[in-house]
Parts: sequence; C-alpha cells; structure tokens
Amino acid sequence: MSMFRKSNKKEVPAMSSGSMSDIVFMLLFFFMVTTQMRETENKVQVKLPEASEVTKLERKDLSSYINIGTPIRSLQAQYGTDARIQLNDSFKTKEDIRDFVASEREAMNEGDRPLMTVCIRADQDVRMGIITDVKQELRRCSALKIMYSARKPAE
Repeated sequence: MSMFRKSNKKEVPAMSSGSMSDIVFMLLFFFMVTTQMRETENKVQVKLPEASEVTKLERKDLSSYINIGTPIRSLQAQYGTDARIQLNDSFKTKEDIRDFVASEREAMNEGDRPLMTVCIRADQDVRMGIITDVKQELRRCSALKIMYSARKPAE
C-alpha cells in the first residue's frame, strides 16, 4: 500500500497591518468629536466648603455658574487679593449679574427657562456679604433656583 504524504507544510500567512492606520485614525476622530472642552477658565481659587447633605445636579445643561473667590496667583498683581465674582470668563460686579442671567436664559430653549438653576461656587473663606449681594441680585432678576456647590466631608 502506498502512503500519501504532503511534502509541503502550509504556513499561516502574516497579519496585514495595512488597515491598522485606518483603525487608529477612526478612533482618534471618534474621541475628537465626542470630547467636550472646558467652556470657561477658572480665574478664581475656589476651595469648596464641606456639607453634611450633598446631592448631584440632575441636568447640568440647565445650570449657570457663578464663581466667587480670590483671583489665582497670576492675576493677583492685576486684581488684588480681595474676593471677586467671575461670570463666564471675566470678572464682573454684582450689577452685571442681571445681564448674565438674561443672556443665559436667552441661550436656553423656551421650555427649559423655568428650570434654569444658578450654581454658586464660593470659596469657603469668602465673606458672606458678597454671597448675600449675589443672592439679592438673583432675586431681583427672578432667578430663584439657587444651588451651592459643596464637597462631601472626608471620612
């Protein structure tokens, strides 16, 4: 009887790396499209106070932020070390809060305007007088939903 033998052994072909660059660029494009950049730059130092009861904000897209604190070190020579109010990317006075709230409301949909929340991020060492002035201005422009940013206490 005769035996059949295969004289040549088949090898596994090498993996093609031609489409590897396509996959890398597709992932890079995906992350570029889905990443959200920071909208505003913090110009004040804010160390949030501790709170006993902390809840998360449900819809962050309906909130507008007011930062209150001392200017960062690079801006202290220009603005001093007193507490300042930051609206979007610039320092403002309490009289500018009405215009800020009006512009934020105009940017929202008609149905979402009553749900607008003003979030106050104040440094724990800021005098309460500044925060009270901000709250009074918010009352004058009918922005009555106010939230204070705080951190959970260290356990």
